[in-house]
Amino acid sequence: MRFRRVPAGAHAVAEIAFTNRADGDFHIDRADDDLRQHVFDGPWTWLRQVHGARVAVVDSFGAKAGDEGDAAVTGLLDAVLCVQTADCVPVVLVGDGVVGVAHAGWRGLVEGVIPNAVEALAALGGGFPIAMIGPCIRAASYEFGEADLALVEAAVGGPVRATTASGMPALDMARATAHALTTAGVVAIDDLGIDTADEVYFSHRVRADEGRQVTAVRLVAS
Repeated sequence: MRFRRVPAGAHAVAEIAFTNRADGDFHIDRADDDLRQHVFDGPWTWLRQVHGARVAVVDSFGAKAGDEGDAAVTGLLDAVLCVQTADCVPVVLVGDGVVGVAHAGWRGLVEGVIPNAVEALAALGGGFPIAMIGPCIRAASYEFGEADLALVEAAVGGPVRATTASGMPALDMARATAHALTTAGVVAIDDLGIDTADEVYFSHRVRADEGRQVTAVRLVAS
């Protein structure tokens, strides 16, 4: 498990956790509260992700847990937000006194999950956020069709094409997500550079894994 602490304005800090296979399976149909409490204590907001662009605004502990959606934002201290992934891009957003998470699959990028999440964060007063990109599939292992590449490229407004390790057309998910974040107004992006093709992580694309790692964030007083 990797932890980060990022300033979130003058009076708060974002605490961020990125799990891996060794920390357990966080698939929402199998994870339990005991497993989550090993990461962060207290009620969690977890979503039934549908590769869309719906954003949950969380104003009480554990609110919207189990709702359909692919992003969540809050300004509530100690509220835990999370997304579950096995190749899609987990994004953490940190603004002034606010935090958010987003699950950015390629369909979610096309639907607009990133600008929707940034807009929801701004509505809580957290303008000019920074972002962190967690473990996701990298282009070397992500062969992708030409028509869908064009869809993603048009949606994010920047180049997203790459090649796989075998020389086939590929989608660079991290780069596509970074383009979407920049276009949405994010001022700094920290890509951890972690590839879920590494056996340390769950990967549906590379190994047909059914498990999920979790990216979780909470806002705490500094």
